[in-house]
Amino acid sequence: MTTMTEFDAMEVRGQATRLWWLFLATGIAWTLISFAILASDANTPALIGWLAGFVLLLAGLNELVAIAFTADWRWLHGVLGALFIITGLMALVEPLQTFGILALLVGWYLMLKGISDIVVSIADRHRRSLWGLLLASGIIELVIGVWAIGYPGRSAWLLILWVGLAALVRGITEIVLAFQLRSDRSEYA
Repeated sequence: MTTMTEFDAMEVRGQATRLWWLFLATGIAWTLISFAILASDANTPALIGWLAGFVLLLAGLNELVAIAFTADWRWLHGVLGALFIITGLMALVEPLQTFGILALLVGWYLMLKGISDIVVSIADRHRRSLWGLLLASGIIELVIGVWAIGYPGRSAWLLILWVGLAALVRGITEIVLAFQLRSDRSEYA
């Protein structure tokens, strides 16, 4: 297994800084998706299943795209991306499954994403000026994920809240990353 040289890592970061607007666009999209989810009707179980599946699929694709723009932690983005896509497909195939199973799926998603954000924020704290914001969003995701896993019999409203907040935190994280990359552009120009 080969490791990335420092030059390769700088090249990847340089490419990412040129595409900072892409992260801004995905962050705005995630934020809009979260608003749509939070405004949805909880009386339709199939809708809740499809929303959860949709958010998990998007999160998985987002993680897989992140592999191309990161020098470190590529394996973590790959594992998370695969897990999110598999879980999202499961939610889409059986949208009428019980709220308990959906709550578990969303809980595991939030817990894994929260752990990932915490680890990356601490590991990159010397390179990111806004690492504390990523750490805070990771802690929030982890707490909500543990809460969801602890009692999967939550109501439909809480499930919508979890999925909506997960999308909102993802959007905020992407927007913060976009502006971090934009501020780093002069360093890699």
